[in-house]
Amino acid sequence: MNASLDNKPVIIGGGIAGLLTALHLAPQPVLLLSKSPLGAETSSAWAQGGLAASLAGDDTPALHLADTLSAGDGLCDASIAWQILAEAPAAIRFLTKIGVQFDRSPSGGLRLGLEAAHSRNRIIHAEGGGSGREIMRALVAAVLATPSIEVIEGIEARRLTTSENSVTGVIAHGATGEVFISTSRIVLATGGIGGLFLDSTNPVGAFGQGLALAARAGACLADVEFIQFHPTALDVPTRPLPLISEAIRGEGAVLVDETGQRFVENLAGAELAPRDILTRAIWQHQVAGHRVFLDVRQQPGMNFAKRFPRINSVCKAAGFDPAATAIPIRPAQHYHMGGVAVDIAGRSSVKGLWACGEVACTGLHGANRLASNSLTEAAVCARWVAESIAATPAWRIPQDRLPKPLRPDPSLLRPVISEALGITRDAEKLQAAISILLPHVLANAETSDPAVVGLMLAVGALQREESRGAHYRTDFPQTAAIGKRSLLTLRGALDAAQEIGSKATPLARCG
Repeated sequence: MNASLDNKPVIIGGGIAGLLTALHLAPQPVLLLSKSPLGAETSSAWAQGGLAASLAGDDTPALHLADTLSAGDGLCDASIAWQILAEAPAAIRFLTKIGVQFDRSPSGGLRLGLEAAHSRNRIIHAEGGGSGREIMRALVAAVLATPSIEVIEGIEARRLTTSENSVTGVIAHGATGEVFISTSRIVLATGGIGGLFLDSTNPVGAFGQGLALAARAGACLADVEFIQFHPTALDVPTRPLPLISEAIRGEGAVLVDETGQRFVENLAGAELAPRDILTRAIWQHQVAGHRVFLDVRQQPGMNFAKRFPRINSVCKAAGFDPAATAIPIRPAQHYHMGGVAVDIAGRSSVKGLWACGEVACTGLHGANRLASNSLTEAAVCARWVAESIAATPAWRIPQDRLPKPLRPDPSLLRPVISEALGITRDAEKLQAAISILLPHVLANAETSDPAVVGLMLAVGALQREESRGAHYRTDFPQTAAIGKRSLLTLRGALDAAQEIGSKATPLARCG
């Protein structure tokens, strides 16, 4: 089935980035494709952390920038970071205007929380640990009330079509089968990569499909090796793992082991150390045979259930009462700092292809995302993406014969990717993973698209022979004197994979 739909811009993804882009495009007509019903099965809806913005009297965008650059460990694009963070307060005002009910102090002002590696209280939450759900509630209502936004739910984008490095459409699959939508303007807002891992806080369906779409279209990806593991996911047998928000540690909760020892108190920042440092400390303690718990009984204490009702309910549903016992936790894959390489307007290296949110790499996060900067980035950049699309006229390009992509399934590859691209990495595991993933990439199979993403992550991690931020190599534990961002195409990753036996694997750069 073919559909022209008047060459409308097409947004792929129904999370915060996609919905906000659609709203900012109004009243220009736009088509939004969502794999699941709006508000369901998105990382945005599950987000417990809030949005970081310099709103307090003792805070400034410059201080927010300094914290961001410090967490990013030498790889942030300072210019882009400044532009995004300076606009964060305006993004909060826009969300408030469309109906998001942020948490308020007794005086009526926004309640500002503290999270790891922030020097000021600047985290705006909603429903305690239910920020994503409340933001999505308001956005979904606003989108459904906007006549210019056409939403198609239950449809999965499987391939972008291109001609002469320009997008020409998207092949998708829905309830009625395959459909081709002709368009010269596409926005990827597909979220993260957690579905590639055995232990993740992301929806299992978020396996990096946007990265596979972009890579197969010839787009350049950036900093793909930087994957953030959250230090405190609820340690239960179900998957995905429920997140235990960092905001709880911001209000005084402590980490202890089965003996009651507070084993991270000597870390700089202790429980509020940067995520990569805290995650490795917890993981190493567990490897040594200990169990790890988050103890909220003293702080926040009796206020815990009131301040974090959703997390309290999740814990109780899993059989743990935070008021009576410490909460068992473990690290889990949580966020991808890398993504489609874009400029400040969200434009990729392929004409007519934009990316926004976690699937994009603007340069804000560097090697290690500062807590709660991700929703801020999506909220700010969605407006700029929309403005760029609105200023870009549509064009029509003849379409060649269309491929028939299969339904992607990452399940067989999760053990391979989890082993090679975990909290610590080394060349032997990365090379082994690349050797396993390459045949899947080259095959026409359900594993092919997940393997494309996994292969590019592994090649990026193998080529970065240093430890920096969330990327930790046991065989290269030192940090290089100068931080250099990485750029990679699928063609470059395939070439590197073919040369896996050579230590001097060439760095495949764009341009």
